[in-house]
Amino acid sequence: MSSPGLLVRKSAWEALQAVAAGAYADVALERILRKYHLNDADRSLIQELVFGAIRQRKFLDSWIDYLGKIPATKQPPLMRWLLHLGLYQIFLMQRIPGAAAVHTAVELAKNSQLSSLAPVVNGVLRAAIRAQDSGVELPQPKTKAEQLSQSYSLPLWLSKQLIGWRGIEEAEKLAKNFNEVPTCDLRVNCLKSNSKKLRERLNEAGIESAPINGCPYGLEVASGSGDLRNWPGYQEGEWCVQDRSAQWVSTLLDPQPGEMVLDACAAPGGKTTHLAELMSNVGELWAIDRSSDRLKRVASNASRLGLTCLNTLAADSSILLQKKPAWRSSFKRILLDAPCSGLGTLARHPDARWRMTPRKIEELALLQAKLLEGLLPLLEKGGRMVYATCTIHPKENFQQIEKFITHHPELDLLEQHQIWPDQKSIGDGFYAAVMELR
Repeated sequence: MSSPGLLVRKSAWEALQAVAAGAYADVALERILRKYHLNDADRSLIQELVFGAIRQRKFLDSWIDYLGKIPATKQPPLMRWLLHLGLYQIFLMQRIPGAAAVHTAVELAKNSQLSSLAPVVNGVLRAAIRAQDSGVELPQPKTKAEQLSQSYSLPLWLSKQLIGWRGIEEAEKLAKNFNEVPTCDLRVNCLKSNSKKLRERLNEAGIESAPINGCPYGLEVASGSGDLRNWPGYQEGEWCVQDRSAQWVSTLLDPQPGEMVLDACAAPGGKTTHLAELMSNVGELWAIDRSSDRLKRVASNASRLGLTCLNTLAADSSILLQKKPAWRSSFKRILLDAPCSGLGTLARHPDARWRMTPRKIEELALLQAKLLEGLLPLLEKGGRMVYATCTIHPKENFQQIEKFITHHPELDLLEQHQIWPDQKSIGDGFYAAVMELR
């Protein structure tokens, strides 16, 4: 690459191609950042380009449909993602000159298998600049759901459901939140530090943070740059990154020192390690996950945080009793942070909106029900189970637990909460139900 600016766009383009091929956005981005040695400013720009272009896919496709001769979905995939990069910079990044967005996109096209289409890239992006300069707006679709889908870059099925759940005004608030840059929240390891001490350490390094209301171990980072793993206290295990809503879920289980506790779908381990900290690292905590590779990450996080009460087991939690019959009625606390659609985390995981479909949600609801049924025999009398998801879909939340409780009158539903991600202070969208076995 002849210039850092071109390398940044090339890197972002590669990441978009990887996501289109099935990679998760955060994983694809991490691989790209390892591949190219760039400064902090360039790394931040790549992240904004990748996450922004994925987040605004529907909006950017609408501009391709409007400006081009061929609809976005019929464009060669490489061309579509390259146009997304250019259009995102033109329409949604004020600090990038339009001419720079056009030049870098055309150069990338010329030096790739899109060389014959470089004039088309140039034409579409220059037309975009003219449209922006003239104040041209996209034609508005007829229905409210279609308008919401185009304006906030959501799949149409999700726009329809948001309006059905909350009404048009609240749906628009949610949709807007899905396109906000999420906060960076830290969880202080209460066994090694506290919020006040960690804030002072971070501040000395030029990293500003503030306590999070209602989150006793949480800090919101206001400003900071560079690799988080090089920030003060990370290597010593004084903190980890965890959204405030996720921190709240672990406290609902209320694990006590010396208890037998099970985290049924543990990887990557954020809630698992929080449980160990809440137990004062005393007791027996089992982290279960189907993926042995993902469990290695749980163990690595636990080691860095200095947690020794944690054990890992690769297994399917829906049939765990078959593998561990001695565990029947053995656990005082069980956390099921269930696999879900992730619709509460679309700001943090922008690609989730394009991966999910109503049919997949039906399949997930069946899996969640199977996990609940498989785990209940492991809970001792008087024990507590928390079912949690990072979604806002009622089939995975209230409706799921209503059916489960109906089938098991021996369970008391102590409390349930749906957190909607329509206020920046709230964090990700989450649901949690607290149950007790009589």
